[in-house]
Amino acid sequence: MTGRPELHLVTDERLEPARLRTVVAQAVQAGVDVVQVRDKQATTRAMLALVHDLVAVVAGSGARLLVNDRVDVALAARRAGVPVAGVHLGQGDLPPDSARTLLGPGAIIGWSASTPAEVVAAAAFPPGTLDYLGLGVLRATGTKPDHPAPQGVAGLGALARAASLPCVAIGGVGVDDVAPLRAAGLHGVAVVSAISAAAEPGAAAAALRAALDAEVTA
Repeated sequence: MTGRPELHLVTDERLEPARLRTVVAQAVQAGVDVVQVRDKQATTRAMLALVHDLVAVVAGSGARLLVNDRVDVALAARRAGVPVAGVHLGQGDLPPDSARTLLGPGAIIGWSASTPAEVVAAAAFPPGTLDYLGLGVLRATGTKPDHPAPQGVAGLGALARAASLPCVAIGGVGVDDVAPLRAAGLHGVAVVSAISAAAEPGAAAAALRAALDAEVTA
């Protein structure tokens, strides 16, 4: 991860393709560091095509693109020369150490965690297996109906302080949550609706970026 607090955009599979491209384009221009491509319903072929499409949108912005869940898609894209930076994995996905073996030392690998036991499990992997943890959820959210129990700022802060890796908060995160999450020990935030559902996604992303940067300069 970068030294500055990171802002991740997790793509919303409910958006039409043209709207999704617009949202991603505006978000990366406004300072999003990472675009996580997530679509639980897409076929492998459709997911690969989506990754190809969004890599082109992200190109030149400095943002990195990760594939959620699908190591096979990330691997296929990388072998085709598509600059996919890595993956973000859930607890039910390919184990992070297996993903590291397949993707190599240069890939970014994030892992979702929502309990103290999962944070302990993350620390048990060999050094260099994981780059960061995605902790959630902050609060209930409709973009991931099967999310774990909401933790609140205090709960996520406790998990972050117990972790040996940078942690990014996810799950109903809004701009007003940035300061308390950073104060609680989170490295950054990951959002879906806070950007994708905004009337002006670029402005929403810029506000989140500014809130994260303010915590550094304050």
